Amino acid sequence: MGEVTDVVCSLCGCVCDDIVVEVEDNEVKKVKKGACAVGKSKLMGHGRIKSPAVRERKGEGESGELRECSYDEAIKKAAEILAAARRPLLYGWSSTVCEADKVGVELAEEIGAVIDNTASVCHGPSVLAIQDVGLPSCTLGEVKNRADLVIYWGANPAAAHANHMKRYSFISKGFWTAEGKKAKKLVVVDVRKTATAKMADVFLQIEQGKDYLVFSALRALLYGYEDVVPDEVGGVSKEELLEVVKMMKEAKFGMTFFGMGVTHTGGRHNNIVNAIQMTRAAHTHTKFSIMPMRGHYNVAGINQVCTWETGFPFAVDLSRGYPWYNPGELSATDLLIRRECDAALIIASDPGAHFPGESVRHLAKIPVIQIDPFPNPTTEFADVVIPAAVSGVEAEGNVYRMDNIPIRLRKLVETEYLADEEIVERILQEVRAIKEKEGKEGE
Repeated sequence: MGEVTDVVCSLCGCVCDDIVVEVEDNEVKKVKKGACAVGKSKLMGHGRIKSPAVRERKGEGESGELRECSYDEAIKKAAEILAAARRPLLYGWSSTVCEADKVGVELAEEIGAVIDNTASVCHGPSVLAIQDVGLPSCTLGEVKNRADLVIYWGANPAAAHANHMKRYSFISKGFWTAEGKKAKKLVVVDVRKTATAKMADVFLQIEQGKDYLVFSALRALLYGYEDVVPDEVGGVSKEELLEVVKMMKEAKFGMTFFGMGVTHTGGRHNNIVNAIQMTRAAHTHTKFSIMPMRGHYNVAGINQVCTWETGFPFAVDLSRGYPWYNPGELSATDLLIRRECDAALIIASDPGAHFPGESVRHLAKIPVIQIDPFPNPTTEFADVVIPAAVSGVEAEGNVYRMDNIPIRLRKLVETEYLADEEIVERILQEVRAIKEKEGKEGE
């Protein structure tokens, strides 16, 4: 095939789409430009789950060993587990394509499952805040071409979204920002001096859990109520806050990016409500927007698909025959902590590494189906392991960037691994066949 241009990276919410790779002998041999170090590693490929497998349990309480098998056997076993479950959980979906997500919602409806995605443990509070007060946002292209003030709040893109500043914000050069960072200002707000903070013109080091107070102080100052703001708020002096407000007022186009440092501290979604209201206060002086720094490359996509299909973005219970939405009750971690689930399908995520210990302990006790290209801690206790093609390398499909712009992933090489969409579709068909058989036997 030779050189392939405009390759899309399926790693993080940046969804970089200008990557150049070299493909020979049905393999990505080299990533020539455009990708960060981690994105390059994914495109080049690394240790894979070699074959579908089912766990042979000898007795109750024994872990047993994974036995390699065919796709047909693994998919049939997965369907049997889900069809027999009374309270199944379908979780993950953020690191696969929208086409697979759509079939996942259909499967959840068929078996009366709770379908949840990784937003419930990352930017779920952001979604709740947006439902409350809306989102004065824009595209990353607008930030690149217009923004002369960039604020990162509770986010460290230098480590988590390595290409973000270079492609879209502080370092990038756009139509009206041709000088790049020379003509821009960078403000970083965090509880510690991160790699991103070291690049900032102004760094506000706030006290842990005081984000809400600092947002409130900035709002008051933007509206002209300087007299009500004390000399120090959340560990930040009034002089520092006034300096930031002056920068906000003087900007032609300001942009705030906020990360999990804000969503996972005291106040949760109320922090984001206040951040959005701060953005509206800035609007009384100039053009200002705000955007969450979404992590997985298609977490915005599963929120979109789930909302199209059910009316709600995550933590949706379909056991009633209609969608029921109640984060905090129906989020995956909460269901597992209360030990409600009796089976789980985990796709394109790794709760074994990231969920609270109590959730993982229950997950390890129930039948678990895992669909993923790569082994991870969840593989260690999964009962059915189904390897999938790597989206954006071995399979194509649609994803949504962190600014909710849809982008098409390309297929670079051929593979014998099945795509996520096909795996979930085949599980759905097997479940329907089992139910149809049970219905006939019950007549």
